[in-house]
Amino acid sequence: MTSLAVVALLVSGYVLVMTHPRLYWGNVGNLDTPAWLTLPIEQTLGESGWGRSLHFLGAWVLVLTGIVYVFWSIASHHFARDLVPRREELSTRHVRQEFSRQLRWRIPRGARYGLAQRVTYLLVVAVLVPVVVLTGLTLSPAVTAAYPFLFSLFGGFQSARTIHFLDSLALALFLIVHVIMVVRSGFTDQMRSMTFGEPSYGEDPHLTTDVVGNRR
Repeated sequence: MTSLAVVALLVSGYVLVMTHPRLYWGNVGNLDTPAWLTLPIEQTLGESGWGRSLHFLGAWVLVLTGIVYVFWSIASHHFARDLVPRREELSTRHVRQEFSRQLRWRIPRGARYGLAQRVTYLLVVAVLVPVVVLTGLTLSPAVTAAYPFLFSLFGGFQSARTIHFLDSLALALFLIVHVIMVVRSGFTDQMRSMTFGEPSYGEDPHLTTDVVGNRR
């Protein structure tokens, strides 16, 4: 269901952008005002009501599953155990090795939660997702009528729209890279691990990796 919601958001989001492929900063923006950024998308005039409805539905599916994920992660200590970088991972030597491996796409089969993954997941969970949700709510007249402080929080309606678009691009990029890494590190094992919570190594369930990706 979550995967379908992501697809629905991407498709409906693109449809909404096509109706006005210009981004502004501040509270006001229209065809008579200069754009902060003009997207290389052909403008398609017409009714986008179905796109808004689908976008709203997909967004709430992700919000609800996200809330479940956060509560589960807190209860199971997932954040502290898997996402918070360890002290030894922050050494200059390890940071250099980690980024060298990532740049060369050297992903150990079955490896989980290296430094780059921990930092990226924390950024997604703690920054990108909350911001995309809040900016999305700011674009809803019904929500901002009850909570007008959202306009001040993001510098106006058009600023919220621009931030929402850029944040969505960052999340889409994260999703693409994440899928590539899952495939390269062992698609079957990783999917079994994510779906059923089983070890992703296909061997000893007590097998882990040290901070440089070696099995022990």
